[in-house]
Amino acid sequence: MVTNLSFSHSLITEWICEIRDIDIQKDSMRFRRNLERIGEITAYEISKTLPYKYIDTPTQLGEATCAVLETQPVIATIMRAGLPLFQGMLNYFDKADSAFIGAYRKHNRDDSFEIDQQYITCPELEGRPLIVADPMLATGASLMLALAALTEYDQPSQIHIVTAIASSVGIEAITRRFPEAHIWAGAIDDELTAKGYIVPGLGDAGDLAFGKKRQS
Repeated sequence: MVTNLSFSHSLITEWICEIRDIDIQKDSMRFRRNLERIGEITAYEISKTLPYKYIDTPTQLGEATCAVLETQPVIATIMRAGLPLFQGMLNYFDKADSAFIGAYRKHNRDDSFEIDQQYITCPELEGRPLIVADPMLATGASLMLALAALTEYDQPSQIHIVTAIASSVGIEAITRRFPEAHIWAGAIDDELTAKGYIVPGLGDAGDLAFGKKRQS
């Protein structure tokens, strides 16, 4: 299932506009905060789809029956670009556990690339909702590798993928490999460059959030 959050106009569409804008992008703090806010609102939307249970809660004047999450989710992100989006989700799912994946594109001389995934740490996932925050879903290669590693030993009850901007190519790749996953996208673009970058996209989210890297 794919939810394009731009279909219903909201503050998310304004924040997507700002993270695309080459002038506003010069303010890295605002870029990070906009990704964080997109994560917060998407976390709220995802929370509506999760299972709840009822508990009796003592108050000053009696007892109230309240609905609370049946199981706390695990929120994962691919470092470093995903950290602001991840933080926004963690602001709302404040009792969730966290998982981290270290991966990057290793480019070849012919402009092709491979995903080098060198680090992963994750709590037990069995029977828990898994939410993966990745701001740019381009080819889907790094995300599929991360999901394969995360689900190698445990089966989450649900898989949610949160991205600020996705490509239709990447969405098709993910839905073929993980048809049970629910993708939440702030916007969906149709074009990829030969190097696998989204057009119009916004550029390199990691560089815009944290500064340009020294990496060939």
